[in-house]
Amino acid sequence: MASWPRALPALLLGLLLAATPRAHSTEPGLVGRITDKGLEYAAKEGLLALQKELYKITLPDISGDAKVKHIGSVNYKFHSMEIRGCELHNSALKPLPGQGLSLTISDASIWARSDWKVRKRFLRLRGSFDLSVKGITISVNLLLGSEPSGRPMVTASSCNTKICDVDVDISGDLGWLLNLFHNQIESKFRSLLERKLCEMVQKSVASDLQPYLQTLPVTAEIDSFAGIDYSLTGAPRATAQILDVMVKGEIFNRNQRSTVALLAPVMTLPEEHNRMVYFAVSDYVFNTASLVYHEAGHLNFSITDDMVPPDSRIRLTTKSFRPFIPRIARLYPNMNLELQGTVVSPPLLTISPGNLSLTPLMEIEAFVLLPDARRESVFRLGAVTNVSAVLSFNTSRITGFLTPGKVQLELKESKFGVFNVELLEALINYYLLNNLYPKVNEKLGEGFPLPLLKQTELYDLVLQTHKDFLLLGANVQYTAD
Repeated sequence: MASWPRALPALLLGLLLAATPRAHSTEPGLVGRITDKGLEYAAKEGLLALQKELYKITLPDISGDAKVKHIGSVNYKFHSMEIRGCELHNSALKPLPGQGLSLTISDASIWARSDWKVRKRFLRLRGSFDLSVKGITISVNLLLGSEPSGRPMVTASSCNTKICDVDVDISGDLGWLLNLFHNQIESKFRSLLERKLCEMVQKSVASDLQPYLQTLPVTAEIDSFAGIDYSLTGAPRATAQILDVMVKGEIFNRNQRSTVALLAPVMTLPEEHNRMVYFAVSDYVFNTASLVYHEAGHLNFSITDDMVPPDSRIRLTTKSFRPFIPRIARLYPNMNLELQGTVVSPPLLTISPGNLSLTPLMEIEAFVLLPDARRESVFRLGAVTNVSAVLSFNTSRITGFLTPGKVQLELKESKFGVFNVELLEALINYYLLNNLYPKVNEKLGEGFPLPLLKQTELYDLVLQTHKDFLLLGANVQYTAD
């Protein structure tokens, strides 16, 4: 990887994202924000990168004719030019409202060395010279946008280079000859370097920075079933101090993509500048996950007698149910039961300051397992519980953990009339607490990836909860190969 992507990479954050089909919502599910601190870091990294790129500049030979007083017209040529050193002292990366970013490198210096030849008829002279270029200022406007596919795009819309001072120190037996048209030499080098510096920047943006932005995934895999869409919903928005990147943030079924009938909320981000970057992740992201997993039946569960602890006073058998449902033992003597749980509707996460919760509604249907392997429904229960959630993030992923409340049951339908469901409540709560929720939390512990560019890491993490969204803050570090 060429070094120029360090100019903005870490901070155009891994946030400039990719695309697939759009849902009805026009609001992004995720917003990436780069603050003035983040832009300052990007400018610093860009300074280091540009300094390395300067050594790669190939300076062409310069030749021409000049009139020298008392000598007449001579032919000259400067060749084998190479940059020996450079210093870049100051840089600034600022939002360019309505366009993108403005990068300015100032107070830069370059030192180069070259050989020279002068010819007049049969006279041939040669030597070398040192070139000192000071007071260089490079100004580049970077236009940010998105491709039709939703991938990020960057172009150098303009570039200007100004050089305050060029000094040529010519050596050789007759170096005095070139000193006679010293000003003409300096003018040519000034013009050449101003052009070559902008050519270098524009080429690097197209051949290095733009491909680097393409390292952002169009989609990222969560597991074998689901993925997350990291598409831009529009061009990044630049204001006076920040750059916002709007991302779809929809979780979808990888095997059968369909439009999600859910709207992302409007997020009003607080004015936070303590970290380089912020991710505002709305409840839309998590709730699209709930929708697709629910639709595929992944939230359903079943309880059989072999899942009941050996010391339980109630078994999933018709004999064990005899004390509170006498008829079940008479009609189905010595048979096993199975409880089939179904989540009635996708449980939607509610995010508010200091609180994350969801209230899943379930139905639990009891079946008798007949000797011929058929199942026969015998009663149906309604179940409701409150679940609190804890979400966190690390250097690359958002993870979660659920803490269940007590399940309360209500008899909805029965072949045996009304009966007390309290004993079943204890059994179902035991199963959910010791079987279902540990599996769910194991999956939530794996989490899903944050949209990050290649070779970027987050540190100094902070998390806040706001109405309808989480705000994740972090500093960013670019790690070179």
